[in-house]
Amino acid sequence: MTDTAQVWAWLGEVPDPEIPVISVVDLGIVREVAFDEATGECVVTITPTYSGCPAMQVIAEDVAAALHARGVDKLRIETRLSPAWTTDWMSESGKAALKAYGIAPPSQQVIDISGLKHGVKRHAIRQPEVACPHCGSQHTRLTSQFGSTPCKALYQCLDCKEPFDYFKCH
Repeated sequence: MTDTAQVWAWLGEVPDPEIPVISVVDLGIVREVAFDEATGECVVTITPTYSGCPAMQVIAEDVAAALHARGVDKLRIETRLSPAWTTDWMSESGKAALKAYGIAPPSQQVIDISGLKHGVKRHAIRQPEVACPHCGSQHTRLTSQFGSTPCKALYQCLDCKEPFDYFKCH
């Protein structure tokens, strides 16, 4: 019998289709893994990085394929929109993978959902201090609010002169 820990491990091998160096687990898209005792189904709950994310269908298909390949025949994938995904759900190993790939990881916490029943607390948004993933310099500048995907912004290092994506906090 497969248990939830094993399913989490398998899902940790499913890459994000837009940024293949980070798994859907490390990105924080997979919210929950459970087994429905009544139906015998494995239930995987996912949350999109933003409501119009075009990769969610591919992610659901990749999750299903990974679990079916390992013998999980009864599977239900549910999408949960609330609370909304936040970069705070990314794992530290996922942030390190982004940096090694040349994408600056989120540099600040934006939303505190710890007391959600009392309402979402939003931190004051300030221009983030973004370190260059290539040379580590803090001497960088925003060149465009939009990078290669809507969840990233384009920066340039003023020391090594390299452009790079920054995974925006949200």
